[in-house]
Amino acid sequence: MKVAVFSDVQANLPAMETAIEHIETWRPDLVIMAGDLINRGPDSLGCLDLFDQKRRKSGWLPVNGNHEAWVQHCAAHEPVSPGEREIRRFADFAWRQIAERAAALRNWPDHLCLHPPGSDAWLHVTHGTMASNRDGITPGTSDESLIGKLPEGVALFVTGHTHRPHQRRTQGMDVVNVGSVGSPFDGDPRASYGQFTWHRGRWHTQLERFPYDRERAARDFEDSGFLDQGGPLAQLVYMEWQRAQLLMPGWRRRYQQPVLDGAITLQASMDDYLASL
Repeated sequence: MKVAVFSDVQANLPAMETAIEHIETWRPDLVIMAGDLINRGPDSLGCLDLFDQKRRKSGWLPVNGNHEAWVQHCAAHEPVSPGEREIRRFADFAWRQIAERAAALRNWPDHLCLHPPGSDAWLHVTHGTMASNRDGITPGTSDESLIGKLPEGVALFVTGHTHRPHQRRTQGMDVVNVGSVGSPFDGDPRASYGQFTWHRGRWHTQLERFPYDRERAARDFEDSGFLDQGGPLAQLVYMEWQRAQLLMPGWRRRYQQPVLDGAITLQASMDDYLASL
């Protein structure tokens, strides 16, 4: 049995198309998309349409990510302040792209579990951990901090969210983060996904890294309107993609609440933050 799991495309269509080519060449029995297909990138609609095609024709399965949840939340709730309106602009950009196709996102599960025929060696896929789809696992996450956040009776736990490929063994199970197709944060701009093979009574893991057309992706960021319409935070998202480095949390810690409170504009906070990098 062969299972491919990919995550965190984040509206990067060239990366997703190359990932699909790579996955289909491997010829898995099942493919699971582990969340964050959309948002934080230029082509949420293209990625959603392509995945929905694979879902309908080939039985690919989705898992809900925090960005699917956030974009739909933004569609259903007006911002409560001018600062929040500015912070949400790139999510609102994603919603405008997918609004007419939003039914394709609904009722995605938060978790998927499966086991190979004739065995109870369960494989559990979710976007984050059992704590939430915003709770991630990185190489720096301690085993102790994962107590209570992993399911019981599982042989293999597969996750994404942090955009950092990683694997370890803890609590009697293999734990694997498949990284990100569209925007890795480990300094390596190549896309990644996980190949999982049931062989001789156990799961075997292979984390795959591969290049894709980043020049085309950069043009998509420019030509789609994402950088113009997504507000100042869209520039930071783009810089994260360029550097393959996580930058947003530093801005959030220092500036998000002052922006929400109206103490500083989002643009001023971004200018100040980028000058400090």
